[in-house]
Order: sequence, then C-alpha cells, then structure tokens
Amino acid sequence: MLKTRVLTALVLLPLVLAALFLLPHVGWIAFAAVVCGGAAWEWSRLCGLRGAIAWVLPVLVAAGVALLAPGPLPVFEQPWWPVVLAAIFFWLAAAPAWLRWRWPLAATLAKGLPIGFLLLLGAGLSLIALRGAAGPWGVLGVLAIAWIADTAAYFSGKAFGRHKLAPAISPGKTWEGVAGAAVAVSIYAVVIAVVCTLPWWKCMLAALLLMAISIAGDLLESLFKRQAGLKDSSNLLPGHGGVLDRIDSLVALMPLALPLLYWLSR
Repeated sequence: MLKTRVLTALVLLPLVLAALFLLPHVGWIAFAAVVCGGAAWEWSRLCGLRGAIAWVLPVLVAAGVALLAPGPLPVFEQPWWPVVLAAIFFWLAAAPAWLRWRWPLAATLAKGLPIGFLLLLGAGLSLIALRGAAGPWGVLGVLAIAWIADTAAYFSGKAFGRHKLAPAISPGKTWEGVAGAAVAVSIYAVVIAVVCTLPWWKCMLAALLLMAISIAGDLLESLFKRQAGLKDSSNLLPGHGGVLDRIDSLVALMPLALPLLYWLSR
C-alpha cells in the first residue's frame, strides 16, 4: 500500500504543478472543472447514489465551474461571488454545527446534493480566481498551508498525541496534532511575510484561519464517509482513495482564501 501511495503521489504532484504553472487560463478552467466534477461524483456516492443518477451532480458542478469561470471583472464584482460567500458561511458557521451534531448527509437528496453543489462550485471558482489574482505561486502558497498542516499534524500526533480531537469522527486525529500543525503553519506564515514583505501578524492570522478551516473540511468528509459506510470516497487514486479524499481540506479553505488575499494586499 505504501509503495502504491508513493507511486501515485509521484504521478499526481508533477501533474498538478504542470497544470498550475503551464496551462493557459482556459486550460486551468478545464482542469478545475474536471477535478471538481470527479469530487462531485464521489459526493454523490456519499449521498447514497449509484448508477446514472450519480452523474447528475458532477455534470452540473463541472458545467458550473466552466461556464461561470472568472472573467476580466474584479473578483468582488463577479456574478458568482454570492456562491463563494455562501460557501465561506457554510465553513465558518454551518460546518462546526454539523460536526457537533453529526447530521446525516444522505437523509434526503435535497439536503446532500445542493450542499455538495455549493461547496464544490465555490471551491472551483475560487481556485480559478485565485490563480488569476495571485498567479500560480499564490495558489501554491495557499495549497501549501493545507499540505504543511496535514503533514505536521500527522507527525506531531504520532509523537505526542494523547487527547483525541474528534474520536467519534476520526479517531486518529489529536489536539496535539492540531498544535503541531499550528506551529508549522505559523513558521511558514512568517517566512512568507518576510519573503513577500507583508505584515507578519496578518500572514499568521490568515494562515491559521485557513488551517482551521482545512481541518474542518477534513473532519466533515470523514464524517460523511463514516455515515455512508465507506473507507474512501472512491478508488480513483490508488493508495490515496478518491479525489475528495485528497482535496477535502482544499475545498474548505479555497473560498476563504480569496477575501483573505484581498485583506493581505491592502
């Protein structure tokens, strides 16, 4: 399993970086639409859908990302901006409540599918807008927050983990892991502040907020998989599970990264 996981990562990482740095704007839109569409197919599975009907959500999400992709207008004047605001509200307000009371995602189709549509569409549009506003390096800087937090949480949790973060949802996560992630992300934020000549406290606050949201995204997908009786969202990525398993934290932090980027640049 470890060998398969490493080999898949060695293929995926260059592919993502090549798309991020080499694709033209239209190509990046297509890439974001495909990734979000794949995650939407897995979301349908978490809602209990199988067969042809499971393709409705991915088609709608991919089409929405492609058709509403950011144009020349400033981000805050885009017609899809309310979608991003709604996604931000979900992660800041609704997601903590969902984790607290553990509502079933697939209780009704009306509950599960519109939420998936909102979150994945908001994440895809934010990803495209972020590349347009901050360039490939800006997107990579945001992605690195989730990657650093996840890696630091894993190793600090392994070394010092004693107190479970959410035992009923993800027994492997600990508060010590969160603390390790916070330390690593804070150091990263200070480095970015120095390199980009930004106020260190603003970079640190923004990075820690994105880290917290990324953890919420990870936990929420774990809850939905547990409710659906699935270990992974799919088997599309050998050794890694599904697309949603790889981008759950990014789906959460991408919409919030846009207003935070604007705040940092003020």
